[in-house]
Amino acid sequence: MNRNKLTKRFLLLSAALTMALSQSAFAGETVALNLDDAMLRAFQTNPTVSIAQYELDSARASYNAARQSRGISISASHTTQRGGADDDQYTNRLKGVDATGNLIYDRVNAGKGIANKHSNGLTASLPIFTGGKLSGQIQKAKANFKYNEIGVQRTYNEMRSTVTSGYFDMLQADNMQKLSAESVTRLEDHLKNVQAQYDVGVVAKADVLRSQVELADAKQDLIKAENQYQLAEASLNRIVGLPMDTNLKLDNILVYTAYDRTMEDCLAYAAEHRPELEQAKQNVEAYKGALKVARSGHMPQVAASASQSWSDTNWPGDENGNWGVGVSVEMNVFDTGVTLSKIHGAEADLKNAEETYRDTVDSVNLDVRNNYLSLREAEKRIGNTKLAVEQADEDYRIAQLRYMSGVGTNTDVLDAQVALTKAKTNYTQALYDYNTSKTALETSIGVPMSNPATAVKVQAAKTAEAAKATEEAAK
Repeated sequence: MNRNKLTKRFLLLSAALTMALSQSAFAGETVALNLDDAMLRAFQTNPTVSIAQYELDSARASYNAARQSRGISISASHTTQRGGADDDQYTNRLKGVDATGNLIYDRVNAGKGIANKHSNGLTASLPIFTGGKLSGQIQKAKANFKYNEIGVQRTYNEMRSTVTSGYFDMLQADNMQKLSAESVTRLEDHLKNVQAQYDVGVVAKADVLRSQVELADAKQDLIKAENQYQLAEASLNRIVGLPMDTNLKLDNILVYTAYDRTMEDCLAYAAEHRPELEQAKQNVEAYKGALKVARSGHMPQVAASASQSWSDTNWPGDENGNWGVGVSVEMNVFDTGVTLSKIHGAEADLKNAEETYRDTVDSVNLDVRNNYLSLREAEKRIGNTKLAVEQADEDYRIAQLRYMSGVGTNTDVLDAQVALTKAKTNYTQALYDYNTSKTALETSIGVPMSNPATAVKVQAAKTAEAAKATEEAAK
């Protein structure tokens, strides 16, 4: 294969990979998006996920540091110094003995004693007993690590809920836009019929005017629905990391799928899987560790140590060695109540965490109940409104036939049209409420989000296939 052909294939492969994995689109571009794609894009681009992962990395490092503090620590030091006295120093030197036997000294100028000094040292220390300080620090760091580990899963669950809600919001806005357009079309067709009958003198001018007013109102509703659709589209673009003016083509629709869990099943599942509950438990564990640390202030601190030092006037100062080994004991005897105050504060923090856990349990149970009841309410409305749509559609057809036959009134037709639009709106709203309540319920009971890495692998496989197809086409 020649170099030009190889370069061409490389460029094509790069282009395929870039297009397949790109997290953005050109302004105004149309992007087809299903719910799974929206999830993957949000996981890859939304900063909330990255922040949670960085917090976990930081907590893991702190936990490792706390565990490793139980081991031996070795420190090395080196000092190079030059110095002496500001003034000349004098010493007494033995000169001899006088006739009476007394010692005779001379006073000798020793100079300023300016010289170099180089010293080196190695010190090893090992904590033997800390009164619970180290174990408390490790317990606190471990609980914080688990808290953040659960926080990553919680972030994925909440992101799934955010994406799904944004996706359903846009689907609902699209449905409302279509319903408004259908209403306008029906009223336009009806106005044509009324105008035709008025032209031949069958109906009064009032029927034409009333039909025109109803059509104008329906067009106002359509304008509002179109605006709501654009807002929902921009919001979903932001969630999945696309330019705000990207045109989205959604592949899913709002449908009804039965939910078979009972209230008791949901409450039991939430008790085991809701991330906030486990995080509240870990908070309690963290404050238990903090209380151990505070209480260690009244306990002795015992450590073993070993040292080796060298000093010399010549660099590097590796002569005149000295060594030492020993055990040190340190204990706070009196600190005017500082340690006791810290203990009282830690005890209060622990009680606070325990009460917070209890409150979280109640909040989770209430959240699950609210979402479950909302789900069942929307489920009942789906059946009722679906039947109402069929009845309203038939009523509108009959009202039209009666009006065209001269036995019904224009008001009957317009009222039937309003009822039909309302019935379809209620049905669509019930489907929307059911799906959003289902998503909220799954989030509230803690249904775990599938490992995003799986989705990434699937996407990578699709990218490889696309790149291969592109390369084959270039041959």
